[in-house]
Formats: sequence, C-alpha cells, structure tokens
Amino acid sequence: MPIAAIETALRDKLTAFDTLGRVVKFDCSPDGAIVVDARTPPAALSQDSSAAADCTLEMSATVLGQILDGELDPTGAFMSGKLHIKGDMSIAMQLASILG
Repeated sequence: MPIAAIETALRDKLTAFDTLGRVVKFDCSPDGAIVVDARTPPAALSQDSSAAADCTLEMSATVLGQILDGELDPTGAFMSGKLHIKGDMSIAMQLASILG
C-alpha cells in the first residue's frame, strides 16, 4: 500500500487516537513515516520522520496496509517479526484496538 493510501486510512481512524494522548510514529522506511500527534485533541497527522515519538512502530508499508485493511492482526505481526516496537509498549497495545 502506498504511503499516501496509508495516510488516508489513518486519517479515517484519527478520532480514535484522541484518547491516546501520545505521539505515535509509523515508520515504513524507506517508503516514509507517518506521525500521529494525539497529545491534544484533535489528533493530527504529519509525515515528519524526524519527529520524536512516545512509541514508534517499524514495519513495511505493505504490513501496515495489511493491518489497516484487517488482513493482518497487529499482535500476529509483532510475534512474527514483521512489526518492531520502540518506546512505550503499553501504547502499542492500545493501538491494536485502534488499528484493528
């Protein structure tokens, strides 16, 4: 899935991030990164790959697309090594319900 399509899919779920209260980065290098800043509602999206995040999820754009489409469970992606998490793991666990 192209990074622009991923951004659109995340934008559709943006209100669900409002309760998170944190900054999350979806790093799909080399295709790019999308940052969701939900520190103050409404949550905002950017493609600032240098932004600091409370939790960074590293995966390919394909894997993130599969998660957003419901084809791949985020926990399964993590357990199979397709998804790597840096930072606060409790945020990543909350994201499973937002993304799923």
